[in-house]
Amino acid sequence: MAGNDELACVYAALILADDQVAITAEKISTILKAAGVSVEPYWPGLFSKALDGMNVKDLITNIGSSAGAAPAAGGAAPVAAAADAAPAAAGKKEEKKEESEESDEDMGFGLFD
Repeated sequence: MAGNDELACVYAALILADDQVAITAEKISTILKAAGVSVEPYWPGLFSKALDGMNVKDLITNIGSSAGAAPAAGGAAPVAAAADAAPAAAGKKEEKKEESEESDEDMGFGLFD
């Protein structure tokens, strides 16, 4: 199952990052072999290439931070445009939510019935 393979590689990469060791396909494979986990042979290489040059600890600590994910070359304009679009999108979501609540109540499926 691919989900378990991915999860095993994620854990192996986190172990390497925690020990401040470079994340390579060979090291991921070594950890998986030591743990007795077998994965498809392409997974360790895929993870090592995806995490090449990344600081995994920074990725983990900045999960909820959208400002850190903004591209450096893009400048502040895309971030400002996204900030301007966010309230408009929030308003649309509220309208849709109200419509769906009303339609549920019309059919007798209200939350507090």
